[in-house]
Amino acid sequence: MNHFKKLVCRAALLITVFIGLSSCMNNKPADTKEIAEDKNEEKFENNNNKKDAQFLVNAAEINREEISLGQLAQQKSNISHVKELGKMMEDEHTRSLAALTELAYSKNISLPTSQTENGQIAYKKLNETSGSDFGKEYSDLMVSAHKDAIALFEKASTECTDPDIRVWASTMIPSLRTHLDHSLMCQKECEKI
Repeated sequence: MNHFKKLVCRAALLITVFIGLSSCMNNKPADTKEIAEDKNEEKFENNNNKKDAQFLVNAAEINREEISLGQLAQQKSNISHVKELGKMMEDEHTRSLAALTELAYSKNISLPTSQTENGQIAYKKLNETSGSDFGKEYSDLMVSAHKDAIALFEKASTECTDPDIRVWASTMIPSLRTHLDHSLMCQKECEKI
């Protein structure tokens, strides 16, 4: 009987170890947005600072997504105005991300360091389209994304407590409106095809 108990204990131990290892191996890599949010949560006790940090995290996510989707539009589209929109998005959001990174660094705010999970999903979904459908999907996505971004930045420009973050958000709004205008024009051209 004592031998049987030892076997059962060993079997239980092996099963526990196996389950533990399996769960570790099945975990997908952590989303860099979640990592940044967790770091900011630890750094800032004040809710206002947390809200300012969250805005910068969201802005970084937007920039990274626009850059990757802009690159995809340049690579995949066979329509010149879609490629041009993609190039503009890549260039301008790269500059915006550089300024944002500098601002966040000066405020000790952590940002996502690579494409976030949401950005990866958007990229994958868009990459599954082709031809004129790609142009339509890309321009539709740019219109909705920039409407959302403008609303986010307008809110931040008045509600962020850090004056430097408010100013940065305010200075980005005209560019975002220009992006929206170009996206709307591209959307109209794509609808004609």
